[in-house]
Amino acid sequence: MSTEPIFPFGQATVWRPDPAWIAASNLQQFMARHGITDYDALHARARADIAWFWDAAIADLGIEFYAPYSQVVDLSQGIEFPRWCVGGKLNIIHNCLDKWQTTPVRDRIALRWEGEGGAVRTFTYAELHAEVNRCANALRALGLGKGDAIGLYMPMIPELAIAFLAIIKIGGIILPLFSGYGHGAIVARLADAGAKAIVTADGLFRRGAVAPLKPTVDAACDDVASVQHVLVVNHTGLTDTPWTPGRDRWWHDLIPQQPATADTEITAAEDVLMLIYTSGTTGKPKGAVHTHCGFPIKAAQDMRHSMDLKLGETIFWFTDMGWMMGPWLVFGALLNGATMVFYDGAPDFPAIDRVWALVERHRITHLGISPTLIRGLKPHGADPVQRHDLTSLRAVASTGSPWDPESWLWTFHTVLGGAKPILNYSGGTEISGGILCGDFFRPLKPCAFSGPVVGMDADVVDEVGAPVRGAVGELIIRQPWIGMTRGFWRDRERYLDTYWRKLPGVWVHGDFAAIDDDGLWYILGRSDDTIKVGGKRLGPAEVEAILNSHPDVKESAVIGAPHPVKDQEVVGFVVLHEGVEPSEVLRAALIDLVTAELGKPLKPRTVLFVAALPKTRNAKVMHRVIRAAYLDLPLGDLSSLENADTVEAIRQAI
Repeated sequence: MSTEPIFPFGQATVWRPDPAWIAASNLQQFMARHGITDYDALHARARADIAWFWDAAIADLGIEFYAPYSQVVDLSQGIEFPRWCVGGKLNIIHNCLDKWQTTPVRDRIALRWEGEGGAVRTFTYAELHAEVNRCANALRALGLGKGDAIGLYMPMIPELAIAFLAIIKIGGIILPLFSGYGHGAIVARLADAGAKAIVTADGLFRRGAVAPLKPTVDAACDDVASVQHVLVVNHTGLTDTPWTPGRDRWWHDLIPQQPATADTEITAAEDVLMLIYTSGTTGKPKGAVHTHCGFPIKAAQDMRHSMDLKLGETIFWFTDMGWMMGPWLVFGALLNGATMVFYDGAPDFPAIDRVWALVERHRITHLGISPTLIRGLKPHGADPVQRHDLTSLRAVASTGSPWDPESWLWTFHTVLGGAKPILNYSGGTEISGGILCGDFFRPLKPCAFSGPVVGMDADVVDEVGAPVRGAVGELIIRQPWIGMTRGFWRDRERYLDTYWRKLPGVWVHGDFAAIDDDGLWYILGRSDDTIKVGGKRLGPAEVEAILNSHPDVKESAVIGAPHPVKDQEVVGFVVLHEGVEPSEVLRAALIDLVTAELGKPLKPRTVLFVAALPKTRNAKVMHRVIRAAYLDLPLGDLSSLENADTVEAIRQAI
């Protein structure tokens, strides 16, 4: 294991906590209630007694049960399969909506929606509650109920939130699907879950154009016999929407006339609430299983403790419901009595300042973006940002991919005025939120995380499981947490193989991480993307940050290619800014830039110019796909790939 300095170590501290903000924070009040003197002591107690911590977190969130649990956590089936809130009766919709109806929160805004064309719709907690009840009654009228899986294949419109919550209301199982999925991806997920229904829209708007959704649903339903009902929102007004009588129903024909009151199905705390499918390198997608007392509570606790989201504040995340950040946004906002913002459209349409206009228009306090988005907006300079009043922002939060220092600093100074923190956030679908996050308690350096979210017993270790500091290692979690997936749907062995068998007894997350001398944490990419050159381990982000620092480079991705002596060599793939032409001179300059920064032994084999990089629909660069295309290997599961043409672009660049 190399102990040489690694990216992005060596950066100076640029933000320090404000004592007044700390004193007013949710987490400081939590510590005071439990007689805990400081932040480090809280982490230590949470690690020492996970049952105490999660019981206290549930109480802090004000989670109400129909019947109390007799035990916080039962580990009798092993650390890999904990049972939480044993014996408790809980339908999380009660805490999202029902319980607020007798409080002043009922008159506050629960959902603000903005469409790409500029239309805005708002729903108070009372109004959202009524619409969810109507939808729940409609679903029950179709014969749907407890334990039934229902797909959601929709743009980010209010009806999506309503249907999502209504499925919970009736005790069903939410099956969120990316709105950009094609036929094969939808079929695989609907069939594996045995879905009985799907809610969709006629189409969606992107950059002023209409993309139909219903024909894709119809083709999928032809191959999934379990789907009996298709509920369709007339969102775009397409006049030629295909129709199957007896199976298909318009939302506007079925929902509005339903009663605005509905009973909430009483469920067990560990009843299945949601299946979120994630793509693997090989094989079918993995269905992460989540329960009523799992995913929602972890999402809300992350927002409340790490991000300090308070009652009545407004949080927005650029996301799709098919990515875990969609459900995370809904659960976390509503359980905290906050406002969530949905935006259905491109982040730079009709103008490059759309993101900042959204912040100003909706008085957003917590803005969630990806570093990839910032890298696309940064070349346009500060003017699009400075046109707008961003004083409502308390923080920018980020997830999806590693930062590079230049983009981080641009966001910190240009968007946050150098005064407010970037809450870097990393976890995953199986986590129900974050392992690591920025917070209001610790100083920050560019690209850093403050550390683990309270309640996450995380560490960075070497190949044999020994802790390492100041060097690259594997991100692991030593103890279970309430949001931990209850396994993969009907695939126990794959779940164990994925997380538990690399280092027995600990969760190996698959991220490449490091902790610096000041205790700040860094994520450097997926550990299966690790590049090993002559015994030195490189994270892709380390090399990509160097390439991205060149003024001609818009974004980049690097992989490791086999080498008979050095094990691997670095191969870079670069997207240039508009108007910059590829050339051998530029290629040589980029290779020299990396070599000068990392040393001659790490000189890249080559740098290739491409029009675009293969990404998921939530903007993560798919390094494994790039590597497979470059080495002419099987591409694996491509269901999350946003644009299949990018794979051919890699092949053409070779």
